[in-house]
Amino acid sequence: MTSPSASSSPPVDRRDLRKAFVASLTGTSLEWYDFAVYSAAAALVFPVLFFPAADPVTGLLLAFSTYAVGYVSRPLGGVVFGRLGDVIGRKQVLVITLVLIGVATFLIGLLPTYGTIGVAAPILLVLLRFAQGVGVGGSGAARSCSPASSASRAGAGSGPRPPRSGRPRGTCCPTASWPCSPCC
Repeated sequence: MTSPSASSSPPVDRRDLRKAFVASLTGTSLEWYDFAVYSAAAALVFPVLFFPAADPVTGLLLAFSTYAVGYVSRPLGGVVFGRLGDVIGRKQVLVITLVLIGVATFLIGLLPTYGTIGVAAPILLVLLRFAQGVGVGGSGAARSCSPASSASRAGAGSGPRPPRSGRPRGTCCPTASWPCSPCC
């Protein structure tokens, strides 16, 4: 015996759901890899390369402060790219944020040291780290709803959908703080 709500919901294309899951997992893996590599570099080489004028403990604390900038900037990325995802779509925002993270990471790898350009080196490091954090926060907002919205669009032409989980239409996933119609 089937419930009325189960018979009125569109069928979910498992292939589309799998593609959305793999894309979300890939983005998450790349982001955490970037952050893991940065944390190792902040502990091992950044104090020497970017803060050589400071004593070793202060240099280490300054290097980890640049690491913290990435976490502090995440909410800004979530707000900006979360809203942009509502407007242009989560898939496009996920691509944009992953490119932002990748470019910032690449530029951090090419960044000249304190010995080459002086105080500008740590300043550029902080700015690129801020960009990385904004990208991670934005991709988190895009990732939170993309598998569900991809699965729900699989049967989009088959009529109106009932709201999921008792949430009214127009409210989003529990991780978001604004309405996002592609998600519900």
